[in-house]
Amino acid sequence: MGLSKSTTHRLLATLSNFNYVIKDEETDKYKLGLQILFLSRNLLNNSNIVSTAKPYLQKLSKEVNETIHLCIEDQGEIVYIDKIESNQSIQMYSRIGSRAPMHSTGVGKVILSDKNQQDFEKLLSKMKFVRRTPTTITSKEEFVKEIEKVKVQGYALDNVENEEVIRCIASPIFDHKGKIIASFSISGPSNRVTMEYIESTLIDKVKTYTKEISRNLGYTGSRI
Repeated sequence: MGLSKSTTHRLLATLSNFNYVIKDEETDKYKLGLQILFLSRNLLNNSNIVSTAKPYLQKLSKEVNETIHLCIEDQGEIVYIDKIESNQSIQMYSRIGSRAPMHSTGVGKVILSDKNQQDFEKLLSKMKFVRRTPTTITSKEEFVKEIEKVKVQGYALDNVENEEVIRCIASPIFDHKGKIIASFSISGPSNRVTMEYIESTLIDKVKTYTKEISRNLGYTGSRI
């Protein structure tokens, strides 16, 4: 391109600040960041996770008539990569491409539950545990216990922890290697998405769809 090293360095630093590229600290090389994906909605929709999960999540949304989110983790935050709106009059503010904390979201807890100890500790050390609602978990010790519970039960709750009056249940999506590569959630006002409704209906729903989506991504293991 005929650019000097100093100019190239400045360009990469700027791109890195906006998450268009990410520097690999081990190799000292750069790779594309997730923000590149959000420049093109078509590219995002054609990604394997979104295209595979979308018909199932659309079906799930019709069954429960609540908002469905599909999320991944990027640099210690949750990124919404797809959203299916409900027909309800009260809807979620979230939008595709927006970010949310991991500690206060069900999808964040699910993804964290699959991290190895080293990666988990690294992410944990960077968390600020900001209190977003009166029920947000702000203690590191309590949060670790919460993640252990998620590992056992196979799903996670956002019990009005990220937004006032919004409750969510989240479940994992596994790839062919058995790794959690994404998480989806059912979200709605806490007067509709009650704990009783979650326990009687939604737990089984999300587990069923976890199995169906993951199988279509090549997962054949026994974690679901």
